[in-house]
Amino acid sequence: MDGQIIGLVAVMMSLGIPLAGLYTYYRVRKLNTEVKMAALAKGMEVPLEPELSQAGRSRRSGILLSALGAGWIVTFSLIARVEPDARIAMAFGAIPLALGIGYFLDFTLIRRDLRTH
Repeated sequence: MDGQIIGLVAVMMSLGIPLAGLYTYYRVRKLNTEVKMAALAKGMEVPLEPELSQAGRSRRSGILLSALGAGWIVTFSLIARVEPDARIAMAFGAIPLALGIGYFLDFTLIRRDLRTH
C-alpha cells in the first residue's frame, strides 16, 4: 500500500505543481492587466515595460541555466557523499550547464555584432 501512495503522490505533485504555477502566472497577469485598465480609465498614464533585447534574453537564459546546472552538480555531489550511485545523476547537471554556457556565448556574439554595426 505504501508504494501505491508514494506513486500517487508523485503523480499528483508532478502534475499539480506545474498547474499551480500556470494558474498563479495567469492570475498575476490578469491582476496586472486589471490595474492598468483601471488606471487608463481614470486617465492616468501607464508606463509600458520595455521588452528585453535578444542579448538580454540570452544573458538571462545563460545565468539561469548555468546556475541550474551548477546547483544540480553541487546537490548531487553532496548526496554522493552518502550514496555513491548519485555520481551518475551528478553528470546530468552538465546538460543545463553547457546550455547556459552556450547562451553566454550567444550573448557575447550578439553584443560583438552590435558593436561592429
